[in-house]
Amino acid sequence: MWGELIQEVRVAQTGVQILFGFLLTVVFTPRYAELEATDRAIYITTVVLGACATGALIGPVSLHRLVSGRLVKPQAVRWASRMTFIGLVLLLATMTSALLLILRVATHDGYVPYLVAAVVAWYLLFWFGVPLWTRHRYTAR
Repeated sequence: MWGELIQEVRVAQTGVQILFGFLLTVVFTPRYAELEATDRAIYITTVVLGACATGALIGPVSLHRLVSGRLVKPQAVRWASRMTFIGLVLLLATMTSALLLILRVATHDGYVPYLVAAVVAWYLLFWFGVPLWTRHRYTAR
C-alpha cells in the first residue's frame, strides 16, 4: 500500500507545486497593483491554500523518510493516507479559489460564481463521488 500511496502523492504533488509556483509569480506582475481589494483577498487566500496543499502533499514523503526502518509502516501508511486526503481537499480549494480569481479578472461577469460552482461539482464528482461509489459498489461485504 505504501508504494501505491507514494505514486498517488507524486501525481498530486506535481500538480500542486506547478500551481503554487505560478501563484507565487502573480504578485510580481504589473497587473497585480490594479486588482480590486476583493480580488487581492482571493489571491492571498489562494496562495495560502496552495501553500497548505503543498505541505500536506509533501508530508507523506517526510513521514516516510523519518520513520523508515522503525517498523511502523501500517501506522505510517494510515497517516500518509490522511495527509494525502487533506492535501487533495486543500488542492480542490486552491483550484477553486484560483479559478474564481482568474474568471473574475478575465470577465467581470455575474455568471462566474455559477461557472466555478459547476467546475467544483465536476471535481467533486470525479475526485470523491466516483471513487466513493466504486468503493461502495464493489467492496465485498
